[in-house]
Amino acid sequence: MTLENFQNALEAMRQRKPFRPFTVELVSGVRFEVDFPGALAYRDGVALFAAPGGVPVLFDHESVSQLIGERNTAA
Repeated sequence: MTLENFQNALEAMRQRKPFRPFTVELVSGVRFEVDFPGALAYRDGVALFAAPGGVPVLFDHESVSQLIGERNTAA
């Protein structure tokens, strides 16, 4: 994922109101769910997610395949 897409997508997912959990899929196929916006920090293409139990997950824009979240659909 490009640096710009990575940062824009993370910010869009993090700022959704109300916040909804989203999944990060790495190019290795590993997936994890970001379940709290305050548990995510990123800068210059590198991100840190504090997973439940305080387990740190470090990832960067080159390791991300996609961010998966429900789409906003108006009823």
